[in-house]
Amino acid sequence: MDTTARLAATEAIRQLKARYFRGVDDGNSDLVRSILAEDCVLDYRGCCTDPVTGIDHMPAMNMVLEGRNNWPQTKSPVGPRIVTVHQGNDPDITIESESAASGIWSFTDRFFMPPGSPFARLTGWGRYHETYVNRGDGWKLQTTRIERLRVEKE
Repeated sequence: MDTTARLAATEAIRQLKARYFRGVDDGNSDLVRSILAEDCVLDYRGCCTDPVTGIDHMPAMNMVLEGRNNWPQTKSPVGPRIVTVHQGNDPDITIESESAASGIWSFTDRFFMPPGSPFARLTGWGRYHETYVNRGDGWKLQTTRIERLRVEKE
């Protein structure tokens, strides 16, 4: 793989991750599914657990989603909903071949909770550990796992 192809693959993966964050925050299931490999494995276990205290602030988020079609369909909310804001940065992307890559992303996420929730806001910092595949239809997210560094709630 030459330098130009490696740089193009890296940029495609950066765009993929931007679409993931936007799709999650906008509740756009179709956009999220468009960047997932058909046989993806997304591991969200411990994604809202404070590594210092061990407290899991949102246990309902602990899940492993297997397969693009299992990404939940977002429906228009009736009443208040959780609003999320994700910011990803410092991607460390390794292009392993024309069809395989891996990456680590630093991120901050914020969950703004609806009235009546046990807390108003949760802010977390961590890293996404990911793999990507290109099976001829562009780069897709194959696996993800969240490493949490810190969680604060208000």
